[in-house]
Amino acid sequence: MARRGKGPILVAMSGGVDSSVAAALMVRRGYEVIGVTMQIWQESQTDPRHAGCCSLGAVEDARRVARKLGIPHYVLNMKEEFRAAVIDNFIDEYSNGRTPNPCVQCNRHVKFEHLMDRVRELGCEKLVTGHYARVRRDPDGRYRLQQARGKGKDQSYVLYMLSQEQLAKVWFPLGDIEDKSKTRAMAAEMGLHLANKPDSQEICFVSEAGGYAEFLRKQRPEVFQEGEIVSSAGKSLGKHAGVAGFTVGQRRGIRVGGTASPLYVLKVLPTDNRVVVGEAEELLRREVQLDQTHWAIKDPGRYRVKAKIRYNMDPQPATLFAGDQVKLVFDNPVRAVTPGQIAVAYRGKTVLAGGVIAS
Repeated sequence: MARRGKGPILVAMSGGVDSSVAAALMVRRGYEVIGVTMQIWQESQTDPRHAGCCSLGAVEDARRVARKLGIPHYVLNMKEEFRAAVIDNFIDEYSNGRTPNPCVQCNRHVKFEHLMDRVRELGCEKLVTGHYARVRRDPDGRYRLQQARGKGKDQSYVLYMLSQEQLAKVWFPLGDIEDKSKTRAMAAEMGLHLANKPDSQEICFVSEAGGYAEFLRKQRPEVFQEGEIVSSAGKSLGKHAGVAGFTVGQRRGIRVGGTASPLYVLKVLPTDNRVVVGEAEELLRREVQLDQTHWAIKDPGRYRVKAKIRYNMDPQPATLFAGDQVKLVFDNPVRAVTPGQIAVAYRGKTVLAGGVIAS
């Protein structure tokens, strides 16, 4: 392939419409593009909800797009790295009564760690992905991760942990696109066969009919021991089949009767093999403590922010406190603060800090 005018750049091609359009945009802009797909899970799914970046079919979709664009394409077998960084963590966290975010773990330890190694090895200038986010550089040279222009598809939440070195090398060409429908229209205009391919809606490595609980049961059956379901006052209400099948805020699957109001999971206590349930208002909290905090600024302190404790939540006004125990205090209570999930704080459209919810 003849060398193009700019580059080379490495494009992470997941086999979805977003990364395919990102690759096509780079070709259109005159870059020498190298496509790479990580094969990180061996299952091949026919259900489109499971046809995400991990399926064998997605690898073939990425290869087909690369042929259409006339760019070289490589497949990296990263099953071991994915298992160690994402799946094992997923199993451990649920076994310990916490609810992990596997997409964040994958971004942190697989996509933006191992792929950055490939960028250096191949002498590429940038790593391009199909994420909806933006990177801006301050006059002092510091890089800032910002929300995408289109609010409905912003993915800065799952990228909060990117370091200055990574932000300097990454490029998100879809960050200025206002709506996913425009991405699909661009894919159709570019002649890409997957313009209407559905977005993956499930955890990529969970394909069992019983969802994540059945996956966990197969992987670690010892954590599925019968235990008590109790009220917030300690009253025994019934039995559960294993704490790993529950997460804070959950309503379905509690299976206890005789209560006037719907019950929700308030706490998961693996040490006691106990699930604590209560009414909806008992899920409300103002204070959220964080572990493994990543600060995007040089001087952590006390800041007025807007923050979110789950991906599909609108950021809410809060105060962020640094210190031995980093915490967020929301102006108004937020629902179902879930240990193991991610909280991200913003100033304007810029990511200020993020971390794993401790309690």
